[in-house]
Amino acid sequence: MSSSSVFGEDYYARYYHVPESRIESVEETEARIDFVCKYITYLDQRIKTVLDLGCGVGHWQSAIGRSFPGAQYTGVEYSEYLCDRYGWELGSVATFDAKHRFDFVICYDVLQYLDDRQAERAIENLCRLCRGVLYFGVLTKQDWQENCDQQRTDGDVYLRKGKWYRRRLRPEFQNLGGGLFLHEKSPVVVYDMESMR
Repeated sequence: MSSSSVFGEDYYARYYHVPESRIESVEETEARIDFVCKYITYLDQRIKTVLDLGCGVGHWQSAIGRSFPGAQYTGVEYSEYLCDRYGWELGSVATFDAKHRFDFVICYDVLQYLDDRQAERAIENLCRLCRGVLYFGVLTKQDWQENCDQQRTDGDVYLRKGKWYRRRLRPEFQNLGGGLFLHEKSPVVVYDMESMR
């Protein structure tokens, strides 16, 4: 199945642009992104390179420019439609390759579209590509059953338990809460009660 048949203009209109059916409001999106950027600033993690895997319609790009002036932003997207429209690099979180690691990696609402084997490869790739902070979000089985608005959320996905993801991230990342994970190679010092160990 091609990316254009699933992640085409209709998909993004429904879940991102039409107010009556979009996943979250502009204000909710901005608040989440603002929180993440401020938390990274608080951690004093130096951000010179940013990789946004599954960058979608580009919500993060302008926030990165404001919060981390001069940082090099790389947007990667599986949707051919979005790559044509916004100029993103065409690629998959499971196979994207780069010659260097990134200070900040974003992977939000992507892995639920991958089967177990692809999702495991994607997590291995996130571990390889990140040397600082990872912002990771994914729709879990519990989210689908208890937290999300099922009328506004794409349910044609692979629903796994949150612990499935946490177990695979744990060997290389420290869970800081709020979707933020600190890579073991980062020099940032995190106090005991700031960690979700």
